[in-house]
Amino acid sequence: MIKTVLHFDSVSFRYPKQEKGPLIYDSMKFTVREGEFVSILGPSGAGKSTLFRLITGLEQPTGGKILLNGEYFSNRLGHVGYMPQQDLLMPWRTIWENAALPLQIKGSKQADMRISVEELLKEFGLGGHEDRYPAELSGGMRQRVSFLRTILTGSQVLLLDEPFSALDAITRLSMQEWLLKQWEKRKKTILFITHDVNEALFLSERIFVLTDPPVSRMEDIPVPLDRPRTLKALDIPEIMVLKDRLIDQLRTKATT
Repeated sequence: MIKTVLHFDSVSFRYPKQEKGPLIYDSMKFTVREGEFVSILGPSGAGKSTLFRLITGLEQPTGGKILLNGEYFSNRLGHVGYMPQQDLLMPWRTIWENAALPLQIKGSKQADMRISVEELLKEFGLGGHEDRYPAELSGGMRQRVSFLRTILTGSQVLLLDEPFSALDAITRLSMQEWLLKQWEKRKKTILFITHDVNEALFLSERIFVLTDPPVSRMEDIPVPLDRPRTLKALDIPEIMVLKDRLIDQLRTKATT
């Protein structure tokens, strides 16, 4: 039986400073299962980043409950791994020191941290860069460090908020392929925010499409592609039709 790792149970939300303002989410329900890769599409202002703030515990629902692994936590901070748009690496810390931050926060022993971090740095193609600083790395390498740091939180649920949006086109494609390999190997559950329809189709098992606020439901679209997959799979007629439909939906939502 496939385990449910995230469940929104009739969740409503408006920002606390806007008590009489419009709801962003209104009794929304959805479920994400263990090991899934789910992308979230929607126009700017639809509430994509707010969704992640709710899941991480940076914001609390106005109504309803958010369950992680079937449990309700009044404080969800630290229960999921979060990778933002910017890598947020600390420029004064070395790559090793940046990567080890989640373990330091947990109070891990120095010797244990060094083993865990160095093994992952090698695995992520960053071996030999331990003592360098973020400014000395390429954008793709910095994002790999950021993802490594997210992995070291130990969470089975990882939230990635447009992590490749600042990269050039070629590096972005390379990082997408790299991320899929990491996901297939580690069996984590990933929720991935993106504006890029191609990216969503290439990476995902399912795509959630946000409607205009207040959001009561997200359209849940399965991606009809087998694993493993390559970028050429996006040229299959069935996928081309789905891509055009998604683009039309987003264009319509962005202009209404």
